[in-house]
Amino acid sequence: MDARSDTPAGAPPVTHAPDHVGQRPPHAPTPPRQGLTRQRLFLGLGAVVLIAAIAVGLEWLVVGSHHETTDDAYVNADVADVTPLVGGQIISAPASDTMPVKAGDVLAVIDPSDFKLALAQDEAALDQAKRQITGAFAQRDAAAAMTTAKGADVTHAEAQVTSAEADLDKARTDLARRQALAGDGAVSGDELTAAQDKLRDEEADVAAAKAALAEAQANQVSAAGQARVADAVVAGADVNTNPQVAAAEAKVAQAQLDLARTVIRAPIDGVVAKNNVEVGQRVETGAQLMTVVPIQAAYVDANFKESQLRKMHLGQAVTLTSDLYGGAVKFHGKIAGLAGGTGSAFAVIPAQNATGNWIKIVQRLPVRIALDPAELRQHPLRVGLSMTVDVDTAQ
Repeated sequence: MDARSDTPAGAPPVTHAPDHVGQRPPHAPTPPRQGLTRQRLFLGLGAVVLIAAIAVGLEWLVVGSHHETTDDAYVNADVADVTPLVGGQIISAPASDTMPVKAGDVLAVIDPSDFKLALAQDEAALDQAKRQITGAFAQRDAAAAMTTAKGADVTHAEAQVTSAEADLDKARTDLARRQALAGDGAVSGDELTAAQDKLRDEEADVAAAKAALAEAQANQVSAAGQARVADAVVAGADVNTNPQVAAAEAKVAQAQLDLARTVIRAPIDGVVAKNNVEVGQRVETGAQLMTVVPIQAAYVDANFKESQLRKMHLGQAVTLTSDLYGGAVKFHGKIAGLAGGTGSAFAVIPAQNATGNWIKIVQRLPVRIALDPAELRQHPLRVGLSMTVDVDTAQ
């Protein structure tokens, strides 16, 4: 049968096209227009990457090469340890951790009873010292008067010696005259004997007068020595400036100071931390009771690698961010100093590099950064918080 006999009458004849009509042969070449578009896309992408690389390189050359950054940085402050200067029992402890304080605020109070008694004793000793020195002034005046009196006694004794010697000379003359007349019988034997006795009496009187003079002179020397001793106690000062009184006043001042030190006050402005004080506790001199952290004077210690320090100098500007406030809050400061050694150099157990198995480790040096006080007041920091530091080394 012919194929055309299957076609209904009046229908158009069906024509069968070959199977490959409308399909690309499996090995047909890519149209030139589509290949050109792909090539342009790759060239555009390469240009974008090249431009981005150039931009990044220029940004690093112009900006990035003049900045050194680290996140190994922490807030620090010169804290004040609160220690008692006298020992005793705590009777009041108004301070507590995290409490802000001002310099002079009461942190703790030690029982002052013993110190009040000590002050009373020292004040009594001071009054006694003043009385003693007042008596010493009187003794000096009395010793001076005694010395004058002993001088008068010496003068009187000297006059007595002179008088006795004059009488002795007269007795000698009388005896010599009578002895000269005794040969002629003009003087009796009794009269001659009386003249001889008179001479011996006058000689005894002279000896007694000289002894009295020596005693008076000795008494004068003794009185003068006592006067010098009395004068040495009070010389060059009055009652209030006398060394003995001054020493007693110093003890009173020390007792007053010890009494005042029973009230323990904050040495600086800051926040109380590490509080170890409890009412009823007995503390000793020098024991650490608590710490006051001056957060208003906080600074940052940034640990930079040794390879980052080449261009760092004092006074360079620093920009910082804190994990506490996030990147929206920027702190500004300046390099205040570079540490004298690395952290490992001052470690409790320093690194032993002189060994057979040695591995080089990049060291870090602490760099201190002073912060802007106004920014610290607006956004307070706490010791130990982490910071990210960016130093502008272009200055």
